[in-house]
Amino acid sequence: MSSALYDLPGPRGRRRNALIGVLATVAILGLLAFVVYRFWETGQFEARRWEQFKFKAVQRELLEGLWFTLKAAGIAAVLALLFGAVFAAGRLSDRTLLRAPSTTVVELFRAIPLLILIFFGYYVPLQYGWSIDKMWALIIGLTLYNGSVLAEIFRAGINAVAKGQSEAAYAIGMRKNQVLRLILLPQAFRAMLPAIVSQLVVLLKDTALGFIITYPELLTVGKTIGGRLAFGLPYVPSYLVIAAIYITLCGMLSVLAWWLQRRMTRLPKSKAVEPVPLTDATRQI
Repeated sequence: MSSALYDLPGPRGRRRNALIGVLATVAILGLLAFVVYRFWETGQFEARRWEQFKFKAVQRELLEGLWFTLKAAGIAAVLALLFGAVFAAGRLSDRTLLRAPSTTVVELFRAIPLLILIFFGYYVPLQYGWSIDKMWALIIGLTLYNGSVLAEIFRAGINAVAKGQSEAAYAIGMRKNQVLRLILLPQAFRAMLPAIVSQLVVLLKDTALGFIITYPELLTVGKTIGGRLAFGLPYVPSYLVIAAIYITLCGMLSVLAWWLQRRMTRLPKSKAVEPVPLTDATRQI
């Protein structure tokens, strides 16, 4: 037997793959155990280093940092999706005047590191005496970079739809924008959804780069909490707490994507057809 991509392994291959999986699992667990041991040995789990997290003031700081993170991520996600949709449509256009500039913009901002975009968004206006809010400087960088990546995701997803779908739509007289909205997008969205959510998770995590311009998001709050000498400079405990919050947020996004994909792919249940009893009339037919 073979799949579409590779030959299925035989008995020896399956045993070898199982052995590699077991060894990899043991190695990962051993590495995690070593990290936990080093944390324990260096006193990172001492009660004094974790004591401040029970204070309401510190909890309020974490909630404020979470709010600023979600605020920047939410606005940037909406703008990045709009940016991606507009420039993906431009790249798919038959007109060179639209396609060429759209391709240039997407390729340019995909090639520039996000950190540089954030620096440009914040420090360049300051050079000309313009003041810009730190949140919007972060949002501009997140929108330009992630929007360019999303534009490529949209374009690739639409191009992945079978060519016969658009040809059939053109054959019945539909215009290109109708084909794109009514035929290609609904089919492509299901295939694009995992990649879209994955990029939105990246966008959410990239808000941590806001600490470079002292935007008060979660990482900045964690750095402040970890720098308190009275609690033994608990940088590791504070960063572990911040990491747990990010993992929870990204996990919730993944669950939401799984739920949406399952709901979209669920087919309507067909009603069972009851058998028709034989009668003299049906026998004659």
